[in-house]
Amino acid sequence: MLTTLKKYSRYLFFLSVLFVSETVVSQFDIPEIPPNSKQTAVYDYIELLSDSERSSLGTKLVNYADTTSTQIVVVIISTTKGEDISLLGAKWGHKWGIGQADTDNGILILLAKDDRTVDINTGYGIEYRITDRMAERIINNYMIPEFKKENYYAGLDKATSVMIDMLSGEFDGELQRNFPYTSLIMIAIFVLFLIIIINARNKNRDGGSGNSGGGMGSLWDIIVLSNAGRTGGSWSSGSGSSWGGGGSFGGGFGGGGFGGGGASGSW
Repeated sequence: MLTTLKKYSRYLFFLSVLFVSETVVSQFDIPEIPPNSKQTAVYDYIELLSDSERSSLGTKLVNYADTTSTQIVVVIISTTKGEDISLLGAKWGHKWGIGQADTDNGILILLAKDDRTVDINTGYGIEYRITDRMAERIINNYMIPEFKKENYYAGLDKATSVMIDMLSGEFDGELQRNFPYTSLIMIAIFVLFLIIIINARNKNRDGGSGNSGGGMGSLWDIIVLSNAGRTGGSWSSGSGSSWGGGGSFGGGFGGGGFGGGGASGSW
């Protein structure tokens, strides 16, 4: 029950952002999709990792993608410029199309070093294998302890290894349990926020009549698209078909979709 509520609260939250985004301008410009020949697993825009660390982490993730077609991508930036890191991560993964179009099996790890925040965003096809709760525990147990000591490579290396083991069904470690009711509170806030926005938009459009028929029709259309692995508007990946190459980074990203699954944390 809780898992189902969390799943749909995430869609409601992203729908509310779609309504708000018409008047709010994003502060962070996501880079364009790199050319196929330059696509890899680690994008360190601030040179936080050493050359050897980038090479070691990248080789591990590229080899995993070549073997399984599941693409785990690490992006390191200085700051999100005030944008929520979980939303930025979802938009980034969706714009680049990380993972494969038919399976949506991409994972984006976004690290904003100066903001002291990190986010794990899972593609639609990964959400049931690495749940939000599992992603949260990976951050709390493997990333943040190392990031506090400025051991960024160690945190990323440990976390990605745990993800690979989870996806392979081989993880047998203990993950710290967290109090569950925070998620229910967030669900209530998201739903209330969305209702307020929809009512305000309908009143503006219908001259204060409060008629919500057209608005809810559009809302339902977006929900259906979200559950199908694709959303409209600014959430489009811009890559409607596979880039080929059998899923390896040598063939480029495949056009996978993201809907905000995963978790974020700070230290």
